[in-house]
Amino acid sequence: MTTISTGSAIVIGLGTMGAGIAEVFAREGWRVYGIDRDQAALDRGHQILASSTDRAVAKGKLSPSDRDALLARISVHTDLDDASEVDLVVEAAVEDVQTKRDIFADLGARFGAEVILATNTSSLSVTEIASAAAHPERVVGLHFFNPAPVQQLVEIVTTVHTADTVSEQIGSIVDQLGKVAIQCGDRAGFVVNRLLVGYLNRAIRLLQDGFASRDEIDQVMVTSAGYPMGPFELCDLVGLDVVLAVVEQIWSETRDRIDAPAPLLRQLVAAGRLGRKSGLGFGTATEPDPSAQVNRARRRETRVDELPGALVLPYLNEALRMVESGYASCDDIDTGMQLGCRMPGPFDLIAEIGVVPVLTAQQMIFAETAEPAHRPCHLLEQLAAADDPAAALAALRRPRRDSPARPTSGKVV
Repeated sequence: MTTISTGSAIVIGLGTMGAGIAEVFAREGWRVYGIDRDQAALDRGHQILASSTDRAVAKGKLSPSDRDALLARISVHTDLDDASEVDLVVEAAVEDVQTKRDIFADLGARFGAEVILATNTSSLSVTEIASAAAHPERVVGLHFFNPAPVQQLVEIVTTVHTADTVSEQIGSIVDQLGKVAIQCGDRAGFVVNRLLVGYLNRAIRLLQDGFASRDEIDQVMVTSAGYPMGPFELCDLVGLDVVLAVVEQIWSETRDRIDAPAPLLRQLVAAGRLGRKSGLGFGTATEPDPSAQVNRARRRETRVDELPGALVLPYLNEALRMVESGYASCDDIDTGMQLGCRMPGPFDLIAEIGVVPVLTAQQMIFAETAEPAHRPCHLLEQLAAADDPAAALAALRRPRRDSPARPTSGKVV
């Protein structure tokens, strides 16, 4: 395996994510070519870079001279022909699969087999994107989190095409950038968004069905479950349109009814209530609960005491399925959720609650809903059937690296 140390990279798309990724590479001494469609886009990207690095200087995280040197390592262009002798290309264009396929078809024709081609997509099929390139074996998903200069986590997504040497090289590059990499296969949402957005979609369904109010759900997930913010506050922060796009991508892959977008989510996006970006989404305690207009006739006695389990247990079951199928490791899943969302790791939660209580509670959810996707996964049943379920879980977890300290949550079942 050839190890790429400090080298040169192309970043395609200089929006918030692309500019942030360019900054990450330039901070570590890489020569970066920023590519976008026209001069106006390049100017916006340059302004994003200037603002980000100025903030870092103001906070004492970067000296003025280091900022100047960082920015000098980044040049911006509208033509890929202006870049040469690069080791890596990172695509951070608009989240549209055909746009990305067109870009990778061009990249595959331009660059030799020694150049790694990476997409920063957050939920689209890396396999579908890679298939447009002449050499799909050198294509990999490289999902940075926003803001890229601050967030530690990067998801490395491999496909059935990806060469082992490419996966190893990109892992080495992420380490050199000072980031924490987790690895997974190619499924909609990967690890973090798959688990997070499923949790958010379930919360919206409970709200629209009159299970509890917006404020009750948000409050109990903070005070009882120990999450940093409630699901509706988080939806407003992320953007309801972004949440809907990822939910639809997951649902298009699974076609499980529990993965279908909650109707209330669709209605709010159609109404232009996108969260903080539009000024109103699910709103705050001082604003009307948007579910009041759609479920008044179905309002029933709230079941606040059941909320943490109803929201978190399916999330734990899905995490176990990821491990069961070999899609991702326990350590990578826990690291992803802690670093990517500031949420407790699923396997930390299972250890805290206990394997047998998790299984019992999941069996109750399955019995009540009769949804096939809520059936306890075989791995959970196997762990619970072990002579010592806690020891069996500990053996399953065996971390590949020292994991960062993670918050505990308090029992949720």
